[in-house]
Amino acid sequence: MTTGNDTAARDATAGSGDGDGDGDTLRVLGADEELAARLDAELTAFNNRATGAADEADEADEADLSVRVTDAAGELVAGLTGWTWGDCAGINMVWVREDRRAEGWGGRLLRATEEEARRRGCTQMSVASFSFQAPEFYRRNGYLDTGRREGIPGGHVDHHFWKSLVTDPAAALRLVALVELPEVEGGRRYEDTVLGLLGRHGGRLERRLRTGDGHTEVHLIRFDTRDGYDAFLAAPERVALRAALGDAAPAARVLEVHEV
Repeated sequence: MTTGNDTAARDATAGSGDGDGDGDTLRVLGADEELAARLDAELTAFNNRATGAADEADEADEADLSVRVTDAAGELVAGLTGWTWGDCAGINMVWVREDRRAEGWGGRLLRATEEEARRRGCTQMSVASFSFQAPEFYRRNGYLDTGRREGIPGGHVDHHFWKSLVTDPAAALRLVALVELPEVEGGRRYEDTVLGLLGRHGGRLERRLRTGDGHTEVHLIRFDTRDGYDAFLAAPERVALRAALGDAAPAARVLEVHEV
């Protein structure tokens, strides 16, 4: 436990170090509820201004979301906490009491959460799960892998998931495009433009990577449906841009992939 003396020993006067203001103090602490509340308010306001959410309906404001399950004695059986913001919803924590697991409560918590998120106007859900927690549970419930972070204690992995609340997750299509750019500057402008069209057809760019010489890019793309992908390929803007570039148009090899 940190005592008052310990905390004071970890104070630093910024004016005597890296800070610019004389008398400014940097303190390293444990829990600070006042600081957490202030940062939450400041960042929420900043995020709303940056995204335009503050100009939308009240439902666009960030709000907590929770689901609680209790037994006949009033004891907690299971619970979920999360949030909604604009058209996005997310899950923070899910827990089921050990003696009540394998009864389907996890799935019921998810379905209740997704239903409430839809009621609030959300179109998508996101969640992260360590490899020793429940990544397969989320996959079984229609959540798609969008990324992973290695280096979790014990050699584990942090998996990130996403799910559409308006389309069938089973219809989603994931693609890897290996794009060769014969003419780098024109090719990049083309890719910048056509990748900007993805959202019109239910597509999302998950990763965009580039080789050191700039002549090859790798795109990881997800579409809600195969029809959306077909519509993207036939988009008049895309077709016209390729025709205008002629031989300088990028050449792509597209592979359909899935998580393993």
